[in-house]
Amino acid sequence: MEAEVDKLELMFQKADSDLDYLQYRLEYEIKTNHPHSAGEKNAGTILKELSAIKSRYQALCARFKEVSVEQKETKSCICALLNKTMTMIQDLQKQTNLELTLLTEEEKAVTEQLKSHLPDLI
Repeated sequence: MEAEVDKLELMFQKADSDLDYLQYRLEYEIKTNHPHSAGEKNAGTILKELSAIKSRYQALCARFKEVSVEQKETKSCICALLNKTMTMIQDLQKQTNLELTLLTEEEKAVTEQLKSHLPDLI
């Protein structure tokens, strides 16, 4: 789960970097292509550049939606596997007539923390 968070953080950093680059590129294009209008803004050129920015922004949003879906799927898989594992352990304990031991305080804390992050866990 931590790897997904790190990956998401890197994607946000890349998005921030991309936006900085777009701003730099927009300013550069205006200065180089329209040096005579230093104080003026050419509306046509700005609209074309804004269209390109909008397209890149939409692509970025689509990537984040994919990440969100993958994160939810991963979370569901983790919950299902943990629930299956817990059930298997309980079944094995019953079959072998082993007593169920009480959890230590540390184990209880970890269990509660896990349940707070994965509410689908039993």
